[in-house]
Amino acid sequence: MAQLRTWHLLAGTHLAAGVAGFAMAPRELLETEVKHSGFFRTDTKRVLSAAVESLREENKLLVYSYKGSAAVSVERDGLLFLDGRLDLIVPAQVGYFVDLSGLTLEDVTYDDRTKVVTVRLPPLVMGDVAFEVEGSLTRAGGLLSFSQDQVDQLNKHAFASARRAFTKASQSPALVGAARNAAETSVQHYLELPLRASGRPDIRVVATFG
Repeated sequence: MAQLRTWHLLAGTHLAAGVAGFAMAPRELLETEVKHSGFFRTDTKRVLSAAVESLREENKLLVYSYKGSAAVSVERDGLLFLDGRLDLIVPAQVGYFVDLSGLTLEDVTYDDRTKVVTVRLPPLVMGDVAFEVEGSLTRAGGLLSFSQDQVDQLNKHAFASARRAFTKASQSPALVGAARNAAETSVQHYLELPLRASGRPDIRVVATFG
């Protein structure tokens, strides 16, 4: 019976921060009150409430992306000495998101004494792996002894192995940490801009994962 053996090797090429990327979500109006330990001036309260509502409308916010390549080798044992091997190197990319559609007033607090708005973010979510198939490289050895169906199956297995390898690498502590930092920075800037425009540059925004 034929046996299938697989080796994995992943090579990362570079990291890139994402700045946008979202789908529209159904609107649900927020109340004008925001939970706080001090008191907002009316204009500031409305500005922050509108900014939070705008964040909710963005739904899935792309905060970070990782681009690299996956290199895998799959080998199939045939009858006698008729063995086949397929090497695949394929560029790939994956995005990291935060789903802000569920952001509620319980996630936003304001401390008037320290002039700090704190936003508790939902969990970070990794998107699907996207292969750049046109940039892939393959090298076959001994496959002339196999049928086209066997070659197609070997190729399919190679891409499945590449997806698993790239997904595992994308979940490394370093990449997840970078994505979380990017998410916090993006949301902080998003809320600070309207506050500054309304004449409240003294209010600082801190976004954090709960």
